[in-house]
Amino acid sequence: MYKIVRKKELNPTVTLMDIEAPLVAKKAQPGQFIILRVDENGERIPLTVADYNREAGTVTIIFQIVGATTEKLNHLNEGDYICDFVGPLGKATQTEGKKKVAVVGGGVGCAIAYPVAKKFFEQGTEVHSIVGFRTKDLVILEDEFKAASTKFVLMSDDGSCGEKGLVTDALKKLIESGEEYDEVITIGPLIMMKFVCKLTKEYGIKTVVSMNPIMIDGTGMCGGCRLTVGGKTKFACVDGPEFDGHEVDFDEAMARGAMYKQFERKAHEDTCNLFKAEVK
Repeated sequence: MYKIVRKKELNPTVTLMDIEAPLVAKKAQPGQFIILRVDENGERIPLTVADYNREAGTVTIIFQIVGATTEKLNHLNEGDYICDFVGPLGKATQTEGKKKVAVVGGGVGCAIAYPVAKKFFEQGTEVHSIVGFRTKDLVILEDEFKAASTKFVLMSDDGSCGEKGLVTDALKKLIESGEEYDEVITIGPLIMMKFVCKLTKEYGIKTVVSMNPIMIDGTGMCGGCRLTVGGKTKFACVDGPEFDGHEVDFDEAMARGAMYKQFERKAHEDTCNLFKAEVK
């Protein structure tokens, strides 16, 4: 059992938790993920390691409440316990040898982008962070990004915070102003990553994306997280979750990602109704 030692609401649909998991905290690196079960009858879901504290033995996870399991998880509080918390899994972000990078995050994907930016910044790399949200109310980790960035740009679709526009607008502006990046790391919605990669390909800038499709066992045996990268089948859980963004078949990934939306919506509604009934 793994104790929840901190819980914080980042916005109406996104929650941060610090989980007491000393063995995971000892080995965790930016870019890796864990798989958890809320209870012994629950499903397994992957969540990226958003941060870790080796001394305290805690791992930070950030999740958006979109399905039945994240709804159940969000009903737990500080002092409660999670049944399973397995990791770290996946390959860590390769941060060595880069002098200047751009880290581009979108929405809840910023929870994955932040530890990457932090690791680069701590090792002396010049970090330009560009983060985008639909509106001001959905912004997360703004102060944390500012502290881990040489340059920070906040974008919003409606102009309610930062600059109005897309993250690709900000990235293009920086590139055309003369900024030369050794690498661009982009993490967020698939459609956002697709167009970031399309932009960087025009300028010949190496781009890394973090792919987080459905994962079940985390060992590559189930095939639930398969992707096409460079014309070959890869498994996000063991080959990734980070890949060369210019080689990922985003259209295929988006089609697969939409397959279970109706099922997830129904499971979420059923879980919400269950909690409402328990309250009554």
